[in-house]
Amino acid sequence: MPAKKPFYYGGQAVIEGVMMRGKKRAAIAVRRPDGQIEVTDQPLSSIYQGRFREMLFIRGIIVLIETLVLGVQALFHSANVAAEEVEEKLSPWMLWGTMALGIVFAVAVFFVAPLLITNYLIYPYIDSAWLGNLIEGLIRIGMFILYLWAIGFMSEIRAVFAYHGAEHKVVNAYEAGMPLELEHVRGYSTAHTRCGTSFLLVVLVLAIIVFTIIGRPPLYWGIISRIILIPVIAAIGYELIRFSAGNVTNPVVRTLLAPGLALQSMTTREPSDNQIETALLAMKRVVAADNPEPPPQYQPQSESQS
Repeated sequence: MPAKKPFYYGGQAVIEGVMMRGKKRAAIAVRRPDGQIEVTDQPLSSIYQGRFREMLFIRGIIVLIETLVLGVQALFHSANVAAEEVEEKLSPWMLWGTMALGIVFAVAVFFVAPLLITNYLIYPYIDSAWLGNLIEGLIRIGMFILYLWAIGFMSEIRAVFAYHGAEHKVVNAYEAGMPLELEHVRGYSTAHTRCGTSFLLVVLVLAIIVFTIIGRPPLYWGIISRIILIPVIAAIGYELIRFSAGNVTNPVVRTLLAPGLALQSMTTREPSDNQIETALLAMKRVVAADNPEPPPQYQPQSESQS
């Protein structure tokens, strides 16, 4: 029989907590102001589990949609729990409106703005389309790094980055076959090869290659291409990240992964034990849903599940 394909657990940091995604369910663990941890979970939509998720390139687009939808839902839920405002439900319009504004902001700042800067400030002095696209790409990467550096000064974001580090530690420990217990997780790295930060860097580098192939079309076509090709570039980037995760021991792959792992130092912080505990509970909830015999449960005294 062919070897069973491994399932890659993962998630994201939220406000005062962590969201983990399993095969069947997504779980969110959030530490409330009183110190207790509230854990909730929900079944995943069939689109996130069907055969399309296993199709080359298509699965990258599905994962991108899933990440946006689940991520925004988890962020709003965690904001309510962390503020003890669970009864004040945010409207769906506010939820999706915020996500839409976030997407528009990201596309405008990191894809359209570098094109406009290059078109009006660089191209008047050069004739080479490939050099212009390279400069545009470097501007895009520079703006991304500057953005990560700037938000790192916000206290709320620093806390989220610490939970991001906790999420990585838990996933690293689980993939190493360690028990999901605090003492076994502490020593693991806050960096991970499948991190969204690394993925975004891969997307930005791939964008240089893709837009260089396109050349220098009229400005309006250039803007359109920067928008409509994002899913295509993301799909290719996902396959590269997935391949890298399965070949992480290869020295060439590790060399290629190094910039992304280094960039994660800007989006992760060393977590406290409380933050690791929170990530552990989210991971244990999805692992338990996927396995009839879950690993031994670690129960911190502050736990409160719902």
